[in-house]
Amino acid sequence: MEQKSVKRRKKDLSFLERIYIPEILKGLSLTFKNMIRPKFTIEYPEERFIPSAAYRGRPVLIEENNGDERCVACGLCSRVCPALAIEVQAAETEREQERYPEKFEINMLRCIFCGFCEEVCPEEAIVMSKDYDLTFSNREEAIYGKDKLLVPVNQLQDRIDFLRKYK
Repeated sequence: MEQKSVKRRKKDLSFLERIYIPEILKGLSLTFKNMIRPKFTIEYPEERFIPSAAYRGRPVLIEENNGDERCVACGLCSRVCPALAIEVQAAETEREQERYPEKFEINMLRCIFCGFCEEVCPEEAIVMSKDYDLTFSNREEAIYGKDKLLVPVNQLQDRIDFLRKYK
């Protein structure tokens, strides 16, 4: 029964439809429309691209205004990272948050900027910044420790507001 319906469909197609001419013409028309459309170019590095709050650049740790870091070294970010780019070692402290990351490193050569670490963080301690130009001259420079990862909260406020809006 099904074979008869398939045969009927083939008979319903015209010769041009069977050789895909209309689809090829649609694709060519789209190509030609884009060829005559006005082009714009950002003259990088003289002109800088200013990303929106939704942009996912390099991951950074949030540093509070009093100098403390938000991270409580739960290790969820390192567990969820598909590229295994994050390494966290916790230590105890006498402060209110009880734990802090003694060692927090992200291997930027491995990082795929997926944002899973940002989504899983219960403290909103790690977010994706707007930084997009990462250059390294050797592998050791690509491993970012807390000294390169800590960013003041006021520089990341638009990203934090964006995340809270869509959670």
